[in-house]
Amino acid sequence: MKKVLLCWIGATDLRASQGDDVGEGPIAQAVEKLGFDEVFLISNYLSDDRVTAYVEWAKKRSSTPYRLYEEELSSPTHFGEIYEAAVRICTAALDEQRDQVKLTFHLSPGTPAMAAVWILLAKTRFSAELIESSREYGVQTASIPFDISAEFLPDFLLKPDEQLRSISADKPIESANFADIHYRSPIMAHLVEKAQRIALRNVPVLLEGESGTGKELFAHAIHQHSPRSDKPFVAVNCGAIPESLVESELFGSGKGAFTGANAPRKGHFESANGGTIFLDEIGELPKDIQVKLLRVLEEREVVRLGTSKSISVDVRIVAATNRTLSEEVREGRFREDLFYRIVVAYLKLPPLRERPGDLGLLIDHSIEKINRESEGQPGYQRKKISAGAKNIILNHDWPGNIRELQNTLIRAMVWTDGEILKKQDIEEALLPIYDKEGEDILNRPLDGDFSLPDLISEVARHYLQRAEEESKTKIEAAKRLGFSSHQTLNNWKKKHKV
Repeated sequence: MKKVLLCWIGATDLRASQGDDVGEGPIAQAVEKLGFDEVFLISNYLSDDRVTAYVEWAKKRSSTPYRLYEEELSSPTHFGEIYEAAVRICTAALDEQRDQVKLTFHLSPGTPAMAAVWILLAKTRFSAELIESSREYGVQTASIPFDISAEFLPDFLLKPDEQLRSISADKPIESANFADIHYRSPIMAHLVEKAQRIALRNVPVLLEGESGTGKELFAHAIHQHSPRSDKPFVAVNCGAIPESLVESELFGSGKGAFTGANAPRKGHFESANGGTIFLDEIGELPKDIQVKLLRVLEEREVVRLGTSKSISVDVRIVAATNRTLSEEVREGRFREDLFYRIVVAYLKLPPLRERPGDLGLLIDHSIEKINRESEGQPGYQRKKISAGAKNIILNHDWPGNIRELQNTLIRAMVWTDGEILKKQDIEEALLPIYDKEGEDILNRPLDGDFSLPDLISEVARHYLQRAEEESKTKIEAAKRLGFSSHQTLNNWKKKHKV
C-alpha cells in the first residue's frame, strides 16, 4: 500500500527552512516520524522563492519524493476555493491506483479553513487518516469524535456569486422545466445553462453520458422548455427493439407489410409529429436503419414499411448514448454523415463521481421521493437516514450513477423495519462493484496487436477531451488534469494529436 501525505505549506514550515527557531516545521516532522512514499504539497504562495527553497530543503532532509502544486486563492480562508483545490490534489494523488493508495491529511500546516476542509473531505469524499503535529507534542493522529454527514457547505455560499455572474452575463433564467434536475455543483449548473439555451432552438441535440446519469430527464426538460412543449414527446429505446422490427417501429408499416400487419400503423416519428422524439441508445441502431434515419432528417418525411408513399413529419430529434459516438464513427460502427446531422448541439452528462456537492442533495431528494410514493402502501413507515449511513453513500463510487443510487435507497428503505436507515442497511443494499473499465485497460491480452504507446495515447486523449469539454477555460482544464499550466495542456494535446 502506497502511503501519501497531503498538506498545505504553512508559514511555520517556511520559517523552519529559513533557519528560524521554530523547530523542523509540521510537514518535515510528520515525514520523519511516520515515513511516506510520497508527499503532495499545496501552496497558495504563488511565485514565492521561499516555497522553492522549502521544497529543496525538504528534499535534502529525506529521500521521500515531493510534488508541489500551486493553487491561486483569493483568500486563504475562502472555503470554496480551498475545497476545489484539495479535491483536485486528492484525485491526482489517487490516480488510477485508488485501491493501492492510503491518504493522510495533515491538519497543522495552513489556515483553520484549510484544516476544516481536510476534515470534511476525510469524513465524506475520501478515506484518509488525519494527523496533527506540534513542536511540543510531536505527531499525533487527530481523532474526530463525530460523523460529518453533510457535503461541503461552502458550495451553498457560492450560489449568490454565481447568480450575480449569471445576471451580469445575461444568462437564461432558470426554468421550472428543469426543476427535476437536482444539483448544486458548478459543472451541472453550466450544463443546465447550456441545455436551457439550446432548448429554445429547433436543432438536434446529442446527449452522451454513462448509464444512469439522467439523459432522458434532460431530454424531457429540453422538450418542455422548447416551443414544442405542447406537442408530443415520444421516447424510444433503440437498443430494446428487435432488429427485425426497428424499421416498422420507427417509420410505421402498411397493411400486409409483414405477417400480422392487418392494418396501416403509425411509427414513432409520425406519433411525434410537431413535437420531439427522444432516441435513447441511438448507437445501437443497425447500419441500414441509420441510412433511412438520415433520409428522414434530410427530407423530413418517412415512408412506412411496405409502402412507397412519403409522409411529411416535423420532429425535433434529441438522441442519447452511453457510448462515445465519435469513437463509434472512427471504428466504422456509426455513420459519419448521420453523426454530424444529430450533433448540432452536444451535451456531455458527467457521472455522479464528478459532481462535487450534488450527492448529498440527491440523497435527500431521493429519500423524500420514495417516502412520498410509498405513502398508503401496507405497513410502510416513513424513513430517515443516519449520519453514518449517509457517509457510506458519500464514499461510494456509484458506477451506476443516479439510477444506482435511487435503486439502492429503495432496497434499503424496503428492507429496513425501523424509522432510521443505518450504516448496515446501506451496506447490505449496495451491489458489488464490477470495474469493467479497469479490466478493459489493465487486462488486455499481450498479443501481436497490443501497443503500450497506443494504449497510453488512448487514455490521454480521452481525459484531455473530457477536461476541455467540462471546463470553461484552458486554465481550468489544465488544473482538472493536474497540469501546472495551460501550456503543459497544449503540449500534451500536441503530443497525443488531440
